[in-house]
Amino acid sequence: MNLNHPIAKGNTANIYLSNHKIVKVFNDFLPNTESQKEANKQRYAYSCGLPVPEIYEVTTIKGKQAIVMEHVKGETLGDLFLKNKEQAAHYMNLSIEMQLNIHRIIPDNIEPMYDKLHGQIQAAPILNPIQKSQLLKLLESITYTNRLCHGDFHLFNLILADTNQVFVIDWVDASAGDIRADIYRTYLLYSQLSSELAEMYVQMYCEKSGLLRAEICQWAPIIAGARLAENVESENSQRLIRIVDNYLSQ
Repeated sequence: MNLNHPIAKGNTANIYLSNHKIVKVFNDFLPNTESQKEANKQRYAYSCGLPVPEIYEVTTIKGKQAIVMEHVKGETLGDLFLKNKEQAAHYMNLSIEMQLNIHRIIPDNIEPMYDKLHGQIQAAPILNPIQKSQLLKLLESITYTNRLCHGDFHLFNLILADTNQVFVIDWVDASAGDIRADIYRTYLLYSQLSSELAEMYVQMYCEKSGLLRAEICQWAPIIAGARLAENVESENSQRLIRIVDNYLSQ
């Protein structure tokens, strides 16, 4: 397989286009189960009838884990938004309609959100033992009905295909959990980029779903605390700590 320059780079992998297929090549520091884990989640989403690129193969390329999948021709809603910010509400509406469709699915064979968040909070290096204990108690106390959650849902993980259909990519963080946690996670990601975009998102989602903002924000300290374990260079860890401390002090 001939891989030249990547068409995109992420925190965990490089993306290539080869023979009309997308090849996702993972970084060396990840566990050797990472590619299979992501492929399984994406295949599950595909099996649910969601518009998701089809997985063709999980393989190894020059000693690195890789996934070969369908190439969806189009642009991300994020790129379209950056080109035409006056259409922000339109692109946000498209994204929320898709997220609502995902959240309607009751999953039966996917990683539990509770386990994922519990492990991240325990692993977060900046949190002290008292903060971790408080966050885990809060996590334990929230009741919910399991629904399919993407875990990293935002405009840049949605492709508007040439066929005018929206496809959802990057399923590695998907889980069975509380949609309110998934919504707050998206809000948190947008707030890093633009508070205006974040507010537009949460307001539109609440209007379409009937959920209350307060229901969603109860997940704020948990999701912020769990994100500290991701070590994302573009994220401000002190911002996340402030969110944790603000909610835990109430």
